[in-house]
Amino acid sequence: MNCRTFGRAFFAIALGLATVSAANATLIFDPSSRSYVEYKQRYSKGRKVPGQYKRQIVRYSTKEATGTIIIDTRRHFLYLVLGKGKAMRYGVGLGRTGFGWKGEVQIGRKKTWPAWTPPKEMIERQPSLAKYADGMPGGPSNPLGARALYLFDGGRDTLYRIHGTNEPWTIGLNVSSGCIRLVNDDVTDLHNRAKIGAKVIVK
Repeated sequence: MNCRTFGRAFFAIALGLATVSAANATLIFDPSSRSYVEYKQRYSKGRKVPGQYKRQIVRYSTKEATGTIIIDTRRHFLYLVLGKGKAMRYGVGLGRTGFGWKGEVQIGRKKTWPAWTPPKEMIERQPSLAKYADGMPGGPSNPLGARALYLFDGGRDTLYRIHGTNEPWTIGLNVSSGCIRLVNDDVTDLHNRAKIGAKVIVK
């Protein structure tokens, strides 16, 4: 195994993915398709998002009130409880290794084409983002996408968001710094349905 292949394999293992070597490629187990795929296929802009992440109404049993948002981090689904045993299900992208989290928060506010200001900690990790220290205007190139739902805990902004993305190929993967991303059409639909103050459960 050469250094490049070893590096890809190490990164995949860090993400908790099984790997095998085949010819000169590193294969990783993709739980979305339940098959082994090339590393570069899973983590590239050309990746085709599995059909299971398409927005759809599904049966969903819960004691939570209508309007509650429940995020299944294991399966990469966001459920908006509709009541009567139904939920609207969306595919999501989640935090990469070391940035995932779980808990109960609320929607503190909502924004259309939100501006984005990277946190100080993110700028320290990625100095190239310093140019956006005062904020990046909303628009198609903005990483928050078309809509954002701001997550609060006891009236305090957690700095986590449910938001759109200009990288739709990342849905179903763990790639973010802790925020929860949907394709722009889906986050627009969720933005229209979700209410300020709604409970959000990340589990």
